[in-house]
Amino acid sequence: MTRTVNCRKHKQELPGLDRPPYPGPKGEDIYNNVSRQAWDEWQAHQTMLINERRLNMMNAEDRKFLQAEMDKFLSGEEYAQAEGYVPPSE
Repeated sequence: MTRTVNCRKHKQELPGLDRPPYPGPKGEDIYNNVSRQAWDEWQAHQTMLINERRLNMMNAEDRKFLQAEMDKFLSGEEYAQAEGYVPPSE
C-alpha cells in the first residue's frame, strides 16, 4: 500500500515520498508534508532554474537561493521562474 500525505503544495491527499530527500528536520518535514508529485515538479523546476540562471551549486549563495525557492515552491507561495519561460500549451 502506498503511503499518502496531505500535500502542502497541492492541498490534497496524495502519494508520499519513499524516504526523506534530505537528512535532518528539513528532510523529515518534506517527507511528511510533500507529495511525490510536488517533489517531482520541484525537481524539474529546480533543474530549469539551475540551467536558465546558470547557478553554480559550489557557490553558497546559489545554494541558498535554490533552498529558499524550494521552500516557496513546496509551500505554494510565489516562486522564481526561469526568465522567458513559457509553459507548453496543452
